[in-house]
Amino acid sequence: MRTHKKLLITLLASASGLLVAPSLFAAPVVLELDYEIPVQQNQVAFVPFAGDSVLSPIILSDLSRTELNVTSKNLPQQPRSSSELAGTLPVWQNMGIPYLVIGSTRTNRGKIVTDYEVIDVKSGLVIEGKQSLSADNNKESMRYAGHVIADKVYELITGTPGDFSGRIAYIEEIGRGKDKVSRLKVMDADGENARTITEVTGSIFSPVWSPDANRIAYAVQREKSHPVIYVQSVSGGGASVLTPFAGSNLSPSFSPDGNRILFSSSFEGSSDIYEMSASGGTPRRIINWPSSEVQPNYAPDGQSFVFVSDKSGFNKPQIYRYEFGSGRTIKVSNSGYATSPQFSNDGSQIAFLNGRSAAIMNSSGAVTANLGNTGIDEAPSFSPNGKRVVYASTQGGKGVLTIKSLNGGESFDKSGQGILRSPVWSASPK
Repeated sequence: MRTHKKLLITLLASASGLLVAPSLFAAPVVLELDYEIPVQQNQVAFVPFAGDSVLSPIILSDLSRTELNVTSKNLPQQPRSSSELAGTLPVWQNMGIPYLVIGSTRTNRGKIVTDYEVIDVKSGLVIEGKQSLSADNNKESMRYAGHVIADKVYELITGTPGDFSGRIAYIEEIGRGKDKVSRLKVMDADGENARTITEVTGSIFSPVWSPDANRIAYAVQREKSHPVIYVQSVSGGGASVLTPFAGSNLSPSFSPDGNRILFSSSFEGSSDIYEMSASGGTPRRIINWPSSEVQPNYAPDGQSFVFVSDKSGFNKPQIYRYEFGSGRTIKVSNSGYATSPQFSNDGSQIAFLNGRSAAIMNSSGAVTANLGNTGIDEAPSFSPNGKRVVYASTQGGKGVLTIKSLNGGESFDKSGQGILRSPVWSASPK
């Protein structure tokens, strides 16, 4: 839909280049323009950055998968800065799009510098001023820079940090039995740029990120051996054995400060919950019930953790919460079968497996979202801002990772070889 109007456009550029209200000038200069205005329902107009062909498609793709309605089409101009926009602001205001993203790239001492602005179109104000980001001139750095800029643009518009610069670790399994090969892989949050961190003959279980997103802890079970937990740098190098104990060592969870790890182990009998230094050493048993206790996960404040126990009866696992300060344990889940708990970063939600369905509950145990039976008995993993989840499923015999919005954004799938399991989302690397 388009409307044909004659606009009185006031030249509003101040000496500083900021957009200012017409009432601040005693004698504005007025131009009469005949302009066809595209009326749109989008919330954000994104103008591809001047001098750039790499960052803009990444940023636009990221933002387009959120609840924001983003467009780069049918725009009246291609401004690169607010100073260029000043004279034609009313044109943009009449389009009815609340926010405008503009910018440009330049080279400085071999680096690619991106200057960009998010403009509140109604007021003409640049939100938090001009933003700048410098990146190395290579594919990896430029992709990351695009995600970081998308994070910041989303935050400036919504007030919530974006989740595009985090990464997703997952397991890819090929073959069966003694011929099974498992790969621990990492990809960008848009499903691109996948690479293998480690490969083993056997099975990999329950990867988990360190808070700084530089390490991953995971369990490996080779043929005729018990699962052992390893910690490995994402940037490369060999993995360090964390639990050289007899028995099943599974489900590591980093403390919020990254210094400690919770895990389950049966090296002293039935499966219990232990805590130890993330660099190794002697573990301390925390939960020692006659039943089996597994799958611990630290709360974001580090004051408690959730775990799974079958103390209620065989095949009736439930989620419990342990408080470090008081030593008190309380039951959290209210369903008949609840496993694989994982907190959101703000602690208000817990992703879990509700019977055979991936689900989400609040901290009181009430189910707030049911994602259905995925064909793989695993819980979803929250994105850093809690607005999206990632989970594994099988579709047509293929392994698929689904990144699903929880607030009206676009959901999409990423397929791979063999079976895909246990995706987990990291924070932005520090």
